[in-house]
Amino acid sequence: MKSETSPITPLTTPGDDAFEAFFDLVDAPAALCDVGLNILKANAPFEVLCGQKDIVGRSMMDFIEPPSLSVPGEGRSDEIDVTCKTGQLVALTITRRGRNVAIIARRLSPMLDSLAAAGRALLEQARVETALLEIGRNVAGATSEEELVATVARGVKGLFPGRAFCVRIVDPRTCHLTSLYAEGRMRDGQRDLFHLRRSMVEKTHLETRGLPTDRVTITNGELPLLFVGSVRGIAAPLVASGQLFGAINIEYPAGLTADVMTDERILIQLANQVAVAVRNAKLIDELTFMRKYLEELLENANALILVVNREGRVVVFNHALAALTGRAKAEVLGTDITQLMPEGERMKLLRVFGAALKGQPVSGVESALLGKGDREIRIAFNTSAVMSQSGEVEGVMAIGQDLTRMRELERRVIQAEKLASLGQLAASVVHEINNPMTAVSTYADALWRRAQHSPTADPADVEKYKRIIDNSDRVLRFTRDLVSYARPAQEKPEVVDLNQVIEKAIGFCDHVLNKHGVKLVRALGQVPSFLAVRQNLVQVFVNLITNACHATPSGGSITVSTAVEADMARITVVDTGTGIAPDTQARIFEPFFTTKPDGKGTGLGLSIVQGILENHGGSISVTSEVGKGTTFTMKLPMLQPASP
Repeated sequence: MKSETSPITPLTTPGDDAFEAFFDLVDAPAALCDVGLNILKANAPFEVLCGQKDIVGRSMMDFIEPPSLSVPGEGRSDEIDVTCKTGQLVALTITRRGRNVAIIARRLSPMLDSLAAAGRALLEQARVETALLEIGRNVAGATSEEELVATVARGVKGLFPGRAFCVRIVDPRTCHLTSLYAEGRMRDGQRDLFHLRRSMVEKTHLETRGLPTDRVTITNGELPLLFVGSVRGIAAPLVASGQLFGAINIEYPAGLTADVMTDERILIQLANQVAVAVRNAKLIDELTFMRKYLEELLENANALILVVNREGRVVVFNHALAALTGRAKAEVLGTDITQLMPEGERMKLLRVFGAALKGQPVSGVESALLGKGDREIRIAFNTSAVMSQSGEVEGVMAIGQDLTRMRELERRVIQAEKLASLGQLAASVVHEINNPMTAVSTYADALWRRAQHSPTADPADVEKYKRIIDNSDRVLRFTRDLVSYARPAQEKPEVVDLNQVIEKAIGFCDHVLNKHGVKLVRALGQVPSFLAVRQNLVQVFVNLITNACHATPSGGSITVSTAVEADMARITVVDTGTGIAPDTQARIFEPFFTTKPDGKGTGLGLSIVQGILENHGGSISVTSEVGKGTTFTMKLPMLQPASP
């Protein structure tokens, strides 16, 4: 490095005129030393450079680093870059003339400071770029919105230390807040409001049409501050595909020195990365939700749903189908569809599935599937192709219904119609019985009365007449009650005595009790009269006592009890019969469900009983233990007639 100063004039002593002239000519830091580099004279700039005054007599080695200077030969000049103890970089030009050594220093600080500043700027830019890349990788790998927001918050904290900030995520359709992270104390009422500068909106290409004006405000001026203690703020919207997914706000406390323009540029870069990640995360969440929703819809649909792939493997086997066939879902998934088909149905079903794979839907196919234990289940189903995203056929979906249950319901309805016809016939038969039985009863009564007053009458004949009267009256009473029971009730409640209603029902069941050899025990308590439909209640108790007789072996007993419980009448029918299995208990009130052999029951009795009690505002429940018996418990509100 060459000196740009004037040549040094050789001096003999520090005080001569030439030396003084030298210091007058040089504005740069300058000093005169002896050959041992001890300072003989120094100007004021040189003292400033060394950071001390009154340095005459001190060695140059005390003020420079590295401490390794050599004195050039006489008449020569050398130049060396050193660092002063004050930290300044300088270039020393050393010239020797005789016993004197002149030193002139040139500061390198302005140029190197400029280079250092440029270096620091490059390093800062590299740090920012690295941080943005790291944030981009982390947000791309986030598995949930909560994790994504936490990742972004860590990145903002690292990029903008000392600032208050918040990261807010919204639903792009409604702009309702879905996630929030804040560093700092937010002002009241600001968490759901978004204030954006128009320049930022334009830079991020946000589509402003449709944005709710009560939540999003676009301004040309300064942004309202979100945090307590802030003096200025910037915000970048999170925009992807023109939609608003949220915003990142940064605010500066008083006294913080920062380059806001640089911060804004970095914030836009960060916001662009985050917006894409948020959009992708929300799309994944929606797809995951829709997939789960559709899976649950298929699984819990009240229809038989089966899906097979192109290889004929079962990929969907819903709950209704599993319940119908008795096969576990895990047992069926992945198996060949032919394993679920009876051998005689395979060719037909394979043709149907083959047609669906060619895009030809088939409707109303009746066939069979194999249930547990190779039990055949009749079904009817429709097929359609399952398409991939590219439009290729991936498999076949079959949606069906259980024909077995439908056929059984049809059979039971026919049986019920037969019983209804039989009931009408019974009413006619009762009418035909009533006429002759009335005559028998009348004439028997006349003969009995005459025999009672005849002194020659045989007492045995008198007793026989009495028995004829009693039995004919019993037949007439039974037929009269039977007609009353069979006749549809008028649904008009009246004041009834519960115990009398039960006694009437027991009378209807006398022949059933005698036939099965079952003893009936009464435990009837004091129950006030209340409003009810008499014939409906008779039907309830006849049904329950009859069912109990059928379930109780000869020698067993049925106990009917009544009591008052709070404001309800409580009736129980307890038998010592065979009991009801737990899996059957859950279904006994279903219409057409019965455990009796074909032709012995319609499965409607208990369903009708439940309906009658519920129409009265009451309820019925059952407890049972196999081999020990069953208890039906009924509760009826004791409604009283309105006061006149």
